[in-house]
Amino acid sequence: MINADGRRFVDEGADLRNKTYAKYGRVILAQPGQFAWQVFDAKVAHLLRPEFYRRREVTKATGNTLEELAARLEGVNPERFLDTVRDFNAAVQQSVPFNPTTKDGRGTTGLTMPKSNWANTLDEAPYEAFAVTCGVSFTFGGVHVDDTGQVIDSDGHEMPGLWACGEMAGGLFYFNYPGGTGLTWGSVLGRIAGSAAGSHGSDARM
Repeated sequence: MINADGRRFVDEGADLRNKTYAKYGRVILAQPGQFAWQVFDAKVAHLLRPEFYRRREVTKATGNTLEELAARLEGVNPERFLDTVRDFNAAVQQSVPFNPTTKDGRGTTGLTMPKSNWANTLDEAPYEAFAVTCGVSFTFGGVHVDDTGQVIDSDGHEMPGLWACGEMAGGLFYFNYPGGTGLTWGSVLGRIAGSAAGSHGSDARM
């Protein structure tokens, strides 16, 4: 990933996608202009998921040379981009086999911003780049709840008759979000909170 300065700014290979996409959005927001370009060459084009990368709505640039691509990356310093790619290509540990299905240890050496896994040289045309920014899955915030999902007020007291679950309940996520765990949080705490609320309603009727 390249920012407006034409520089890499994050370890793109730190972990699998489901463990990084939320926190990488936050990092992109800290970049100039709050955008980045993801850059690929022909060696890995077949690995791009069509539901994300082959839609008409994407903002995409292509080039038969890196220089051609650089000129088409809107908002990016083209000379620095080419310098970044040159340094990155020279740093790839090509003796380590590439394996996109696991953390393969194929990283870089000697770069200020390393890439820990899945490092591949950008050297096979055509080249593709996709503009990305941050989106909101959910806020990572919500009301304070106890272990039954009952809402706790600012004085630390239970609020009678009020429960919350899922994205309405805070206190689980902050710096990152592993994909799918929000659904688990909602279903597990939802069942607990629903049971507690149902019992409260039964008690009230009695």
